[in-house]
Amino acid sequence: MATSAPDVQPLAPAARAMDLRKVFGEGQAAVEALRGITLDLEAGRFTAIMGPSGSGKSTLLHCLAGLDRPTSGTVFIGEVDLTTLDDKRLTLLRRDRVGFVFQAYNLVPTLTAAENITLPLDIAGRDVDRAWFDTVIDTVGLRDRLTHRPSELSGGQQQRVAGARALVSRPTIVFADEPTGNLDSRSSAELLEFLRSAVDDHGQTIVMVTHDATAASRADRVVFLGDGLVVDEMRSPTAEGILDRLKLLEA
Repeated sequence: MATSAPDVQPLAPAARAMDLRKVFGEGQAAVEALRGITLDLEAGRFTAIMGPSGSGKSTLLHCLAGLDRPTSGTVFIGEVDLTTLDDKRLTLLRRDRVGFVFQAYNLVPTLTAAENITLPLDIAGRDVDRAWFDTVIDTVGLRDRLTHRPSELSGGQQQRVAGARALVSRPTIVFADEPTGNLDSRSSAELLEFLRSAVDDHGQTIVMVTHDATAASRADRVVFLGDGLVVDEMRSPTAEGILDRLKLLEA
C-alpha cells in the first residue's frame, strides 16, 4: 500500500504584525501612519519594504523592531508579543533577539571596528562567540580593517561594520532602515551582497526598508505599502518589475 508523504510544516514567521495601527498626534492634528497592517515576515528570508514617501515604511519597521509602540494591534518576535512587555523586558528582548542597521551607521567614533561590532555583547556582559565572530567578519570582508576607527573607514565599510554588529549576537531578525541611503553605488552593492550572504549562507532573517529598486531586487520578497496599508507584494523581484509596480502605486 502506498503511503502519503508527511506534511511539511512551514517555518513559523520570525516576526509578524496583526492589525497594526499607529497614530501620531491627537484630534484634528492626528496622522494615521499605519492603518491596520497584518503581515508575516518569514524566517530565513530577505524581505524588502517599499512604498511612496509617507506610506508608513519606517514607522512599520520601528514598531516591528520594538523601537516604537503601536497605538493598537500586536507585534510578535517569534512567539513573544512585544505589546505585552514593559520597557525593561522590551529593552532586553531588543538586545538579545533583534539586530538593527541604521542609515546613519551609529558607530562609536572612539572605538575600533572590532570594538563597535562586539559592543552590544560587551554591554550585555555576554561572551563573544569567536567562531561566529570570525564567520561574520569574513562575511563582511573587513578583517584587515578591524583595528581602524570609523573615521578611518569609508561609508561602505562603516555600514558593513554596522551590519556585522547587528549579526554578531545571532538575533532572531535583523531590521535595516534605508541601509544604502548614504552609500555610493559600489558601497551599496557591497553591503547588499553582505546582507544576501547573511541570509543565503547563515540563515539570517532580514527586513529592509528601501526606496531603491535595485536594492530591493536582492530580496526574496518585496512588500509594498500605500497610505499605511499593505497594498501589494512581489516574490522573486526584479528591479524593472519593482519600478513598474511603484509607478502604479504613485499614479
